[in-house]
Amino acid sequence: MGSLEVDIAGLKMKNPVTTASGTYGSGKEYSDLIDINRLGAICVKTVTLKPMSGNPPPRLWETPSGMLNSIGLQNDGVEAFIDNDLPFLSKQDIPVIVSIAGTSIDDFSRLAKMLSAQSDIDALELNISCPNAKVGGMIFGSDEKLAAEVVSKTKMASTKPLIVKLTPNTGDISAIARACERAGADGLSLINTVYGMSVEVDTLKPRLGSIVGGLSGPAIKPIAVRMVWEVAKVVNIPIIGMGGILTAEDALEFIIAGASGVAVGTANFIDPQAPIKIIDGMNKFLEKHGVSSIQDLVGALKIDS
Repeated sequence: MGSLEVDIAGLKMKNPVTTASGTYGSGKEYSDLIDINRLGAICVKTVTLKPMSGNPPPRLWETPSGMLNSIGLQNDGVEAFIDNDLPFLSKQDIPVIVSIAGTSIDDFSRLAKMLSAQSDIDALELNISCPNAKVGGMIFGSDEKLAAEVVSKTKMASTKPLIVKLTPNTGDISAIARACERAGADGLSLINTVYGMSVEVDTLKPRLGSIVGGLSGPAIKPIAVRMVWEVAKVVNIPIIGMGGILTAEDALEFIIAGASGVAVGTANFIDPQAPIKIIDGMNKFLEKHGVSSIQDLVGALKIDS
């Protein structure tokens, strides 16, 4: 059997599968359903400096092959995360990635400094791509200069590897990726959700309380794979690919396109066992095709000239 082990931005992972922030809580919610220690890593729901109540309901709407959400980064704040969630995570045998977001660059720096002091946290994911936050969020990820500034200043405040989460809702994701790499990002994760909305025609009203939200699920996978492929050609730091991954074959598409790892998101709502099934499917693929290491498939896309 081939090896699934990977090293992503200094994270030693037993396999390339992690969870997408916002779809897995802090792991406790799923720990009775699956052995979360089989994951390559866990990325917890985004944390902010102060508690956030999120957006008005309704917050979720199922779409063909996907889901619209407008949660709005609801969370209890970083101090509650450290007190209530980190003790559980510290007992797990997997790397812990904490997603952080702020309404200002100073917020990101302060969060990075606070969380870097926690030995049980292995990396930070810089969420500069949330389409549902009223301030900050996607604004930082849509502008090269702002993206570079927030990455640079957060990097200076952090002793942990910094993985920057990119938005597809921008004119040139490759330019943003290059700017983040130059500013000191240790890795990238892409893509976040695609801006969308849905209308209830009988009432003439939007189906989400915030009118617009982020589309996730299989509907966005071709967009995500294409963006991973584009970004992988222009950066030298590892990429965690995400967007509509339901099966091992989906995950392998991202890896062959250039991702070193993958994150499973919406699939967790459909089947809590999805990440484990994907890991098992990857193992079977390596064995079937005689591939000695999953790393041999990273960026292995063959294009006829």
